[in-house]
Amino acid sequence: MGSVLLLAALACVQARGQSISGLSTGVSVGLNAGQGFDLAVNAYAGSVTTAHATTEAIPLSLDDAVQRGLAHNLAVVLAEQNERIASGQQLQQLNNLLPNISAVVVRRRNQINLAALGFRPGLLAQFPPGIFPAGVTFGPIVTVNVVTAQANLQQPLFDLSAIEEFRAAKGNRIAAYYSTQSARGQVIQNVATAYLQVLDDMANLDNARALLATDDLLQRQAGDAVQAGTATHLDFLRAQVQMQQQEQAEIAAENALAKAKIALNRQIGLAAEQPIQLTDVTPYADLDTMTLAQARQMAYANRQDYQGAQAQARAANFQRKAARFERVPTLSFGGNYGVTGTVGGIYHGTFIASGELSVPIFREASLRGDHDVAEAERSRALNQLADLRVHIDAQLRDSLLDVAAAKQLVEVAHSNVDLARQSLSDATDRFTNGVEDNLAVVQAQAVLAAAQAQWVNSLYQFNQSKLGLARNLGILQQQYRTYLGK
Repeated sequence: MGSVLLLAALACVQARGQSISGLSTGVSVGLNAGQGFDLAVNAYAGSVTTAHATTEAIPLSLDDAVQRGLAHNLAVVLAEQNERIASGQQLQQLNNLLPNISAVVVRRRNQINLAALGFRPGLLAQFPPGIFPAGVTFGPIVTVNVVTAQANLQQPLFDLSAIEEFRAAKGNRIAAYYSTQSARGQVIQNVATAYLQVLDDMANLDNARALLATDDLLQRQAGDAVQAGTATHLDFLRAQVQMQQQEQAEIAAENALAKAKIALNRQIGLAAEQPIQLTDVTPYADLDTMTLAQARQMAYANRQDYQGAQAQARAANFQRKAARFERVPTLSFGGNYGVTGTVGGIYHGTFIASGELSVPIFREASLRGDHDVAEAERSRALNQLADLRVHIDAQLRDSLLDVAAAKQLVEVAHSNVDLARQSLSDATDRFTNGVEDNLAVVQAQAVLAAAQAQWVNSLYQFNQSKLGLARNLGILQQQYRTYLGK
């Protein structure tokens, strides 16, 4: 009886069937609303900024926790950096289509060996008289200071491959944007789940403390009854065992709450030892029914991962076209204009204007390789998109089933708590009036502990399943408060 009673008393921290630090989702009805993570390897469990801990507890609402998570969560920060990289790559590809203008100013000090160029000492005598003044000579080594200033222009006129490369880079940037938005939605789900977990553990601790207070009162009553001769010593021992087992349940509940707060702090950028005070209470609200067709339509229109996969498929198609157009000739224009002269001398204007037609002739291996790579990337992107559609359909079906099942569990669990309380009250009255011993009280209290744990757990599951549905619909970031009934 003792071991059975202890298991029932500890149900308040064990019934939910999941790891507190990991927030996994092994619940009894198969709810998959939250996604588990490993603190060692999953970026969603980490934060890049940790504030210094203070001794004063920080009041924390659900909205505060979500905003802190979005600001400091490692996964969001990494996704934003990836988006910046994709944006920079798009600009790099755009530059290949724009005019490239540069200005150059060069001053050179040139030393020339005239003898090496054919100017011999007797060369001046071969010129007609009067061209050079009398007595003019030159050395074989001449130093000249030359200054050149010019503006250069290079403009591609026709390059289909570069155009498709730019379109592919633009598609990758769009995909990176949706990836960031998807990461934000996942962070909101994780933070909200962690917040609800703390509320769940707080409720379990309150229940454990309330039952401990009742056990303490029953122990004193049993002691008084033994002294009065109206009860046996066995009743007093049974009351003592019950109270100590409930003390164990309280310790376990306190430990679970402390670990849940650490997990929440880790995700929102607070130090693990930072005290927090949750200001919201566990929400409960029904959810309007939704058909699978409505859910599917909403998911395809709002899910960021689906929109990102579509953008990725379009980018892969542009990349394939770019590889195919590498065989097409390219046309470009180039030129410069400037002045050139010697220091102290006369500067003359100079210019160049040229057009270039480039035709690839002997690049077959490279061209075929680029085409094969692009074709494989496109095929992979399309296959992933098709798989994602099937995955979305399965997720929506699971979420709708989870919400319906969790709602029924909440209703049944609430009724069980009321019945268990009434049963405990009747057993306590019978023991107090000396009608029977306290065995029935102990058993009724174990039933109440299990019923309260199941009630708290079912409420947690219901809120978690609603978050999961909103996440699978792609609207969690905008409507998480609505789906929690806040």
